[in-house]
Amino acid sequence: MKLLATTAALAGLLMAGTAFAADSYEVDPAHAWVSFKTNHNGWANAHGTFKSVAGEISFDKEDVTKSSITLTIDAASIDTNHEQRDTHLKSPDFLNVEEFPEITFTSTAIEKTGDKTAKVTGDLTLAGTTKPVTLDVTWNAEAPLPWDANTLKTGFSATGSFNGVELGITKLADFGLGPDFTLDIDLEAVKK
Repeated sequence: MKLLATTAALAGLLMAGTAFAADSYEVDPAHAWVSFKTNHNGWANAHGTFKSVAGEISFDKEDVTKSSITLTIDAASIDTNHEQRDTHLKSPDFLNVEEFPEITFTSTAIEKTGDKTAKVTGDLTLAGTTKPVTLDVTWNAEAPLPWDANTLKTGFSATGSFNGVELGITKLADFGLGPDFTLDIDLEAVKK
């Protein structure tokens, strides 16, 4: 009877370990960078960044295809190093931040491409329109904070692209912009 109880307890632990193989992380907003660039009338690439980024990551190191990520970006936090341009980009001509205050990315599939790399496909929602976008992601490192061994941090870098017109920003050409945007994302996240 004792052997049966021990076996059942061990099986329960193994099943629980399988069910909860993914670790949960919260994106550190002070160490999250989402930047973009797009062609400006052939003269140069116009650059910008978003200053307010939050998100949750479920990271299964044994099987990354079972991982997931959700990112939420405050659309009004856009910064292109020019206040008047930023105000215009927040208007209904572009991001329409009053009606659509958040830009979101929610992963839908992950394909492992190397020891520390993957293609992460997800739904990008921008100005009320949702389209699939694929990001090339690299897992950089995971380690405890040097000043706090109890806090574990992990980090990722990602790149991707999308067509702004397809995501509902139809006036890009009126201002000599786009239509294609390149994304660069760097995130540090703290294990919960």
